[in-house]
Amino acid sequence: MNQAVLHPVESFEPIPLRELLPWMIFGGLLMLLALYFVGAEQGATSIVPGMAVHEFVHDGRHLLGFPCH
Repeated sequence: MNQAVLHPVESFEPIPLRELLPWMIFGGLLMLLALYFVGAEQGATSIVPGMAVHEFVHDGRHLLGFPCH
């Protein structure tokens, strides 16, 4: 005799926007900070003295199309 096994269907509640918004803003600010360090952390706009940051993100600069030399 073949007996069917019923599995409960899970229902997912959407996450309210008011709970997501702070995380989306935080993630956006982190992305802007990363974009600054990859794209503009050099020369007159440099926050960190020396070439350490430039050398660390050098290949990423070329990958994203930023000129650096």
